[in-house]
Amino acid sequence: MCGRFVSKTEAAIERAFNVIPRQWTHDWVKYNVTPTQMVPAIRPADGEREGVMLRWGLVPAWADGQPTKYSTINARAESIDTAATYRGPWKRGQRHVIPAIGYYEWQAVAGRKQPYFICRVGGEPFGFCGLWEASTAPDGAVVESCTIITVPANPMVAQIHAKARMPAIVTPEDCGIWLKGSPEEARAALVPFPAERMDAYLVSTRVNSPRNDGPDLLERVA
Repeated sequence: MCGRFVSKTEAAIERAFNVIPRQWTHDWVKYNVTPTQMVPAIRPADGEREGVMLRWGLVPAWADGQPTKYSTINARAESIDTAATYRGPWKRGQRHVIPAIGYYEWQAVAGRKQPYFICRVGGEPFGFCGLWEASTAPDGAVVESCTIITVPANPMVAQIHAKARMPAIVTPEDCGIWLKGSPEEARAALVPFPAERMDAYLVSTRVNSPRNDGPDLLERVA
């Protein structure tokens, strides 16, 4: 799954993902993104890729703008076309990617949970594959929100995550298949990112608290 991650937007990342219109600033960065926060996302619009801010935790169209009582921060790839919450945006092709530089995962060790930071080798940016939705509240306000899709974990991540799941990841060069490909092509993109192209290392338990945020959270610990 994916419950916390690191995301930022800057000119280099916008160029990598070929984002034209955007609703974020170049210097947006968070080192401990948590559910329900607004996050930067990239989606197709009028033949281009627009950058928007979406609520992390998908609010279904039928929910009148109100978050559900169950978690919608992650959607299993195996059921995005059948689950009531996700089949609508999947059918309508409402796909997005969230630019990120890594995410956190916790491993149970001796009765406690040890956080790891997981990223691409070399620290290059990537995108989480997801679905977005718009839900209208009774007062007419429109809530745009999103979920991150998960897939079976690669061997490296499976050693960390108890349920052997990981987010569906694409590189900036390959994200077009997910964003604008046919349903068959998009589904084919939902595969584990190769373990040999990823790195994982221990980080401080300070990341366990949503109140903590800063580049020091990415420092390796022994």
